[in-house]
Amino acid sequence: MLPAKFGINVSRETQERLERFADLFIKWAARINLIAPSTKDQLWERHIADSLQLRHIVPTAGRWIDLGSGGGFPGIITSIVLAEHGTGWVDLVESNNKKCSFLRIALAETGGRGSVHPVRIEDASKSLPAPDFISARALADLDLLFAYAQAWAKDNPNLKLVLHKGRDYQSEVDKARGRWDFDLLKHQSVVEADSVILEITSLTRKV
Repeated sequence: MLPAKFGINVSRETQERLERFADLFIKWAARINLIAPSTKDQLWERHIADSLQLRHIVPTAGRWIDLGSGGGFPGIITSIVLAEHGTGWVDLVESNNKKCSFLRIALAETGGRGSVHPVRIEDASKSLPAPDFISARALADLDLLFAYAQAWAKDNPNLKLVLHKGRDYQSEVDKARGRWDFDLLKHQSVVEADSVILEITSLTRKV
């Protein structure tokens, strides 16, 4: 269950969906590599609670694209939150077929609002329309994430990226400033003391 110390509360319905996901995750993680083995014992704290932070940063429903969905963080968790409200959608982008199978079953068993797209991230903008929000967790540095998002940002000037980042985030921000213009709002993680969630808007490549 969600650790009370983080102050992240969900409805009973959402809690039940999260528990179904956790049970499924544990079964699949025994067979395929969904997360770092060293963090399996911290599923609720390190991964589920961490992903749930996005609902406080972006409380409104909309169209999401989750890049490199892997074990479902934060994409599946976002889809479960959206299911409670019956609106919004998450397009989960994942190129690994085994992980795609897990993600599809996770959506089916939890009733999450989303769909799985087995494509390479760099090709996703060719088939998926511009979303309202883009999420990514432990995927790539900001410069590369911005390159992935660029095509969608051109189509939707109001696009918002919400990206989990660790202790070295500032060096990534400084590097990205050399090639990109963007507005940045930093949210301190309530789960990891040295982690943040970066809220990025007005993304454009410098000429």
